[in-house]
Amino acid sequence: MSRDLEQLQIERLGCVRSGGSGVAWLVYDDAGDAVRPIAEFLRDFAARGNSRGSVRSYAYGLLRWWRWLAAVGVEWDRATQAEVRDLTLWLQLHPKPRRSQRTVSAATAGTVNQVTGKRYLDDHYAARTIRHSNAVVSSFYEFWGEQGLGPVVNPVARDHRGQGRSNAHHNPMERFRPEGRVRHNPKVPRRQPRALPDQAWANLFDAMGSNRDRALLALAISNGARAAEVLGLRGCDVDWGNQQVRVIRKGSRAEQWLPGSNDAFVWLRLYLAEIGGVGPADPLWVTLRRRRDADGKLARIPLSYEALRAVLRRANAKLGTNWSMHDLRHTCALRMAADEHVSLRDVQTILGHAHLETTAEIYLVEDERHTVERVAEHLARLAKPKPAPEPVDRGYRAADLAVLFGDGVLP
Repeated sequence: MSRDLEQLQIERLGCVRSGGSGVAWLVYDDAGDAVRPIAEFLRDFAARGNSRGSVRSYAYGLLRWWRWLAAVGVEWDRATQAEVRDLTLWLQLHPKPRRSQRTVSAATAGTVNQVTGKRYLDDHYAARTIRHSNAVVSSFYEFWGEQGLGPVVNPVARDHRGQGRSNAHHNPMERFRPEGRVRHNPKVPRRQPRALPDQAWANLFDAMGSNRDRALLALAISNGARAAEVLGLRGCDVDWGNQQVRVIRKGSRAEQWLPGSNDAFVWLRLYLAEIGGVGPADPLWVTLRRRRDADGKLARIPLSYEALRAVLRRANAKLGTNWSMHDLRHTCALRMAADEHVSLRDVQTILGHAHLETTAEIYLVEDERHTVERVAEHLARLAKPKPAPEPVDRGYRAADLAVLFGDGVLP
């Protein structure tokens, strides 16, 4: 069946809200009831130790899938590979829905910042978003396949070219294992990480309006921790004697102590002195509100990811840049990789990568800017006019003739 994907519109049915019964987030229909197949999957997903953020991400991915099935008129347990394929195409064709129209950012959407060399986000779904959507749907149907419900074949198709027939010698007492890459996953353009030049880092640091923000950025660029890992710090996660902080790693949820620079801890002391310190179990990064709590003190609101993004957004607007927190992680990693006294294994450990190949593939690369500079110098050398050769002396010197022919007197 061929669908007119350009004209097809997806209605904004249902929503994602905080759930109950041990599930942080659930998908609800327009009647306010939890969508049962999704709720059962998310309950199992949360029980496997996945974080609240991951549960929320999967909930939104399944809400998009549920809206898509409603738009094409297909029940969830009757979905086929055609529905996954058409959703992938639809996401590539249509812009993301926005709650409000772009204002200042409308002129820069999809363009490249002339200072940083980074591209601004546009209004279309990124390839990584579409791949994540396919991964969510695949996990959803894999779960229901284990329960003996849903489609017989997972609608998220996989390619098996060069690998023989999938599950050709399958043991009927074991579950089917998906093999090969997802067929309808778009390719992700590979972009080399960019480090902030020293002057750009100095400008960004100077644009911070408080000691809290200076301490947070100085800490992030000194140990390469992710934004969520830095924001999750508590008072007991700071080791002042060894100048280290304890983070909860993304994905593995493992605890790890990371070093911090002297400057970072100086700014951290100044920030904590301003707010009167924090308790061992209290969030390290807070915002003081004018609303006073029961004991008359200013209310402390934990710094959220959106609030941190707003800090960087104001600084970028002042500087005409589009730096992000992840750029600080790239800067830390590239600085360590360029230091001959720091091994690649050290870089992997600090960044929290599970595999050494991941660290090598991302950070053992030549900086494009340095390559471009060297090629530009090469072209400049070629453009320089070559000096004219010295003229050949056409005269004869008597001394030279005497060497060849003697004194010229014949016997």
